[in-house]
Amino acid sequence: MSSKRIVVTGIGATSPLGGNARDTWAALLSGASGATTLEQEWVAKWEIPITFAAQAKVPSSEVLERIETKRLDPSSQFALTAAREAWADAGSPEVVPERFGVDWATGIGGVWTLLDAWDTLRERGPRRVLPMTVPMLMPNGPAAAIEMSLGARAGARTVVSACASSTESIANAYDHLQAGYADIIIAGGSEAAIHPLPIASFAAMQALSKRNDDPATASRPYDVTRDGFVLGEGGAAIVLETEEHALARGARIYAEVVGGAVTSDAYHITAPDPEGSAAARAMIAAVEGFGYSLSDVAHINAHATSTPVGDIAEYKALRHVFGDSLAGIPVSATKASTGHLLGGAGGIEAIFTILALHERTAPPTINLTEQDPEIDMDVVTAPRTLPDGDLVAISNSFGFGGHNAVVAFKTV
Repeated sequence: MSSKRIVVTGIGATSPLGGNARDTWAALLSGASGATTLEQEWVAKWEIPITFAAQAKVPSSEVLERIETKRLDPSSQFALTAAREAWADAGSPEVVPERFGVDWATGIGGVWTLLDAWDTLRERGPRRVLPMTVPMLMPNGPAAAIEMSLGARAGARTVVSACASSTESIANAYDHLQAGYADIIIAGGSEAAIHPLPIASFAAMQALSKRNDDPATASRPYDVTRDGFVLGEGGAAIVLETEEHALARGARIYAEVVGGAVTSDAYHITAPDPEGSAAARAMIAAVEGFGYSLSDVAHINAHATSTPVGDIAEYKALRHVFGDSLAGIPVSATKASTGHLLGGAGGIEAIFTILALHERTAPPTINLTEQDPEIDMDVVTAPRTLPDGDLVAISNSFGFGGHNAVVAFKTV
């Protein structure tokens, strides 16, 4: 059982729904969709079969300095935008640099930098490849950008575990604070993979929705007509600190982190274990492993990518964990609005889970018109008030490679 209480004191995001955390949350509650038709010339040039995605609502060029957009891959640009907002939201606390850390995540890393540099090499030769190419394409580039911008010297760690990455980074931050490595940590993740190659690859494996004619309704978790996920981009950050440190500086606290857990399926590189046993084990460990009861869970932010196989597997895992009581727990599937941010998904969904507790409002799952009869649970389709009292909520993330990560939060 843990010995320290770890709390959330700051949030920040840039997403397909908004350029900051609050605008993103407001758009989510309003039932908005961030999915739109892609206008880039490369869609037609390369005959990309999927012509839509959930792009960041506010371009990084409108937020960052020009030199930052030139020297950072888009994945790092999103990370820096979200982290700076979260840090400001936490009050830009005075902290000893050696007691301030970063736990960040990405699923793919600097894919734009890597592939643009390859095009430059082929078309213009090695002398035209930029010297900053390697620092920009590194998966730890986003963590490094945050660490250098904010002066964090207690470590800048990077998790790369596909779509479970951000949630794992938050679980790691919790552990690192418990271990005494730092007093305050920025955690989260970012992704910028709306590029022709990832889209073509995801399309080739039949993972993406094919609803080119109606992007806004393409992501439809749990619906009988769901046909794949919608690729999204952005970044999300939360500031975690020991309660002692937060109270000493008079910080506003959003929620407490109950705990986090990571497991693996050892089943298949892309398909989830159809029985969801390892995913279930992560949920149980994230709650019960830290002294709470599964009966305390009053809300679930599901991974729910809108794929036929994935949604069923997660439901089976939830049934394994909660049994018949699952029927009484409101479940939100927010990728219906944001699309799937891959390595950044867990970060933005952690913020949604935190705000659901802080404002006692479960966000809606849009585009659910006919719920799959094989998924018998209470899916929230309009903003719903959560009850008074102490509540626990969990946020699930699962990734290619059989990665499972779950973080649990509690009201304060």
